[in-house]
Amino acid sequence: MKPFLRQQLARYTDRLGELEFLLSREDIMKDMKQFLLLSREHTDVGAVASRWARYQQREADFQAAQEMLSDSKGDEDMSAMAQEEIDTATAELAQLELELQRMLLPKDPDDARNAFIEIRAGTGGDESALFAADLARMYTRYCDAKGWKTEVMSASESELGGYKEVVLRIEGEGVYGALKFESGGHRVQRVPATETQGRIHTSACTVAVLAEPDEQEAIKINPSDLRIDTYRASGAGGQHINKTDSAVRITHIPTGIVAECQDGRSQHSNKAQALRVLTARIQEKDRSERAAKDAAERKSLIGSGDRSDRIRTYNFPQGRFTDHRINLTLYKLLPIMDGDLGDAVDALQAFEAAQQMADLELNA
Repeated sequence: MKPFLRQQLARYTDRLGELEFLLSREDIMKDMKQFLLLSREHTDVGAVASRWARYQQREADFQAAQEMLSDSKGDEDMSAMAQEEIDTATAELAQLELELQRMLLPKDPDDARNAFIEIRAGTGGDESALFAADLARMYTRYCDAKGWKTEVMSASESELGGYKEVVLRIEGEGVYGALKFESGGHRVQRVPATETQGRIHTSACTVAVLAEPDEQEAIKINPSDLRIDTYRASGAGGQHINKTDSAVRITHIPTGIVAECQDGRSQHSNKAQALRVLTARIQEKDRSERAAKDAAERKSLIGSGDRSDRIRTYNFPQGRFTDHRINLTLYKLLPIMDGDLGDAVDALQAFEAAQQMADLELNA
């Protein structure tokens, strides 16, 4: 294990002792807010310190087994026993080191949150709208396989059955952490259904992934800063959707950010849903501005969420899926479009982890 990792882990052991002392003090126990804050930190720090203690124990076992092996020349049974312990300890130490590295990485508090996925057709006309529908289906199937719940918040359909714009809400454990790297420009190369001469066209869509704000931590929006419009919903929904002005559009006047929802059957539910999307968009704007400032010091290859960035190419003639940020190419495009996104998501998360580990080593 690298020395800088040992230094970091030793600090966790020291901090655990400090926290146990603080939590034993009467004044802390009487301050419930401070007590809960320290208790949560104690849980997180204790988990790391426990794995570090296990690593040190197995490291000592490894050293003892090596000494036993060197002292057991001529004793085959003893040598075999020592070698078996060396092999077992080596494997466990490697696994423990990986676990500890992951535990040391900075955590994005939003990673565990639900998320909104906004998909908008870009260049390419009807073909772009059809591709937007394909992306929505891809994400929906991926989420289904993960056991996450997906619902359409709002949708603007094109004449050929695609989407000019669609907003999905995804609910489940770790949704934002898995999908946050999907933000950016997605390019498709294929022969459109509308093409009569078999020529390959290039179209594009933009995707934005927003963490759903926690109601207690969400930014407070002044009601006087909002303009709320109601209108008659369009699309599927039977007689009800055509007879009532249940769809809601909310505009945040200071920023010009707009959110709308028509999926619910009542104006009240649509207003609540639209307000959640609006809050997420405002917070994402703040996040993007802060990320832009950070990028001035250090340019991140992934996670910028800039929709102008071309992050992916879906090449149907070659069956090729390419993520340009990490030079990942997979020749399994059809399974991916059917929701098999796991390899891409895992690769992006691994790349982020490697970057974070490099930063930790640099700043150690």
